[in-house]
Amino acid sequence: MSNFNDFNNPQVAKLPKHLRQFIVDQHYEKYTPIDQAVWRYVMRQNYSYLKQVAYYPYIKGLQRAGLSIERIPDLQNMNDNLGKLGWGAVTVDGFIPPSAFMEYQAYRVLVIAADIRQINHIEYTPAPDIIHESAGHAPIIADPDYNNYLSYFGSIGTKAMFSARDFELYEAIRHLSILKEAIGVNPLEIEKAEANLQHLAENLGEPSEMALLSRLHWWTVEYGLIGSLDDPKIYGAGLLSSIGESASCRNPEVKKIPYTIDAINYNYDITKPQPYLFVTETFQNLIDVLEQFADTMAFRRGGAESIKKAIDCKNVATAVYSSGLQVSGIFTTMGVDASGQLSFLKTTGGTALAAAAKQLEGHSKFYHKDGFSSPVGKLKDADKPLEEFSADELTTLGIAEGKKADFTFESGIHVKGRVTRILRHEEKTILIVMEDCTVRESDGNVLFQPEWGTYDMAVGEKIVSVFNGAADKDAFEENTYVSTKHTEKIVYDEATQNLHKIYAKVRSVREQEQGEGELPALFKYLQQDYPADWLCALEILEIVFHRKLFPELETEIRLYLQQKAEKQVAYKKLITDGLYVIEHPVTQLITEEDL
Repeated sequence: MSNFNDFNNPQVAKLPKHLRQFIVDQHYEKYTPIDQAVWRYVMRQNYSYLKQVAYYPYIKGLQRAGLSIERIPDLQNMNDNLGKLGWGAVTVDGFIPPSAFMEYQAYRVLVIAADIRQINHIEYTPAPDIIHESAGHAPIIADPDYNNYLSYFGSIGTKAMFSARDFELYEAIRHLSILKEAIGVNPLEIEKAEANLQHLAENLGEPSEMALLSRLHWWTVEYGLIGSLDDPKIYGAGLLSSIGESASCRNPEVKKIPYTIDAINYNYDITKPQPYLFVTETFQNLIDVLEQFADTMAFRRGGAESIKKAIDCKNVATAVYSSGLQVSGIFTTMGVDASGQLSFLKTTGGTALAAAAKQLEGHSKFYHKDGFSSPVGKLKDADKPLEEFSADELTTLGIAEGKKADFTFESGIHVKGRVTRILRHEEKTILIVMEDCTVRESDGNVLFQPEWGTYDMAVGEKIVSVFNGAADKDAFEENTYVSTKHTEKIVYDEATQNLHKIYAKVRSVREQEQGEGELPALFKYLQQDYPADWLCALEILEIVFHRKLFPELETEIRLYLQQKAEKQVAYKKLITDGLYVIEHPVTQLITEEDL
């Protein structure tokens, strides 16, 4: 982004450029009066109900995150408040790739979808929206144990290896969520997208680290419960932001399972209510399970199995030598010795070398534009790894700039050439640069020959870590994958624009406490021209009920809504819940303890 707005928030300001590419402007002015009414309805319902079942005092969390029950949050205000908690927030266009989402979490920045659900999806939407992200994730950020878990999860998730099929699944999920929030989409197109998503989900093959980690994220951050199996509290954002599922999830039909590492074996469907949920006793247990899974990941295990994951990924990954050298590129080939230990690795295309996440001077992906290859292992008959030899010890062995050197590895790989440069980092040798160099395997197969140019030999006894992405992402100029499919931007017809004006007028009457005389005419207009509407009628009823205005109008609206609830099942719970909150106002539920 050329004009990057960090909202004067330190966490947002730290975002690297490869993450900034996902950020879009909030454009607060695009939220319609109906959007504002949807926010207010959901938030009033949330507080009325979640006050009893949410883990963290909901209204306290809302206020600390800079959120209001009355209107959609402004990103600047959120950042001003979240900054006090060590977090920030940015808006994006719908779903972003899991690896990028995780990295935002690691930077302690909430990713908030700029759009808001349509009124016909007011209870639940499969698409990320500002209700889910801000009213779901943000309030519980105020809990220090939870926000530590969230950022730690992000730091682990950033390193997770993914497969090429994960991208296909991501695109399918994003496509379906966009269709479901668009207006006038052919139902057959949605059915086709659902079938495609189901097919991909069922044919992923062996799930990648990212796929398994996404399950842990789903069953905790999105749909987690905490406490006892008999009476757990809600902390997952997907539940906190769904006025339908936050209630239905407590039904006995929804199986409650103790949260353990076994949760990685449970897949999920974003388009349907969850048939089971996981309950953790404490947030510390979440960290314990995450640690247990992290111990199986390539970034902690290294070796041949981890390079194999990098090859399967078919995207940029980083292998870390025991010397500290980091090789970032697309891995295509590896060699193993007779004992199954990694002996050789090879990348294709632009590859960069780094140490401590800082690209080595002269070793960008443009210099190694055709790939990189090097042995891995100890030298034959050496009493210690090559990287452990001091500069003086290397000289004693005849390994010095300007001199010819001959290396034979335990694997049988033989490297012979004239040393032109030796790079060391934190008292370890990490790279030996040679001219007139030949590299051969024990069977005589040539891996490198002099006419190919300069040979850069990585130094390291083993590969200790392999992780997703480049070591120095910004220097690598890594363009994290950005979908070409964008969320639908709704164009409103004249009738809908007129409905917006009615909603705006009702809000003005409520907030300005004047203009009540127009309410009877506004309700009649709704009845005649907008028979599908129920929310604006509720808002008019709320005003006349609390201000004791127009008793006949109040009776008429109640009867109108009750009949609508009886005739149209889809509206029954929405109207019933709306009537309850009118008669049990949220403002009267706020206690000193909440604040």
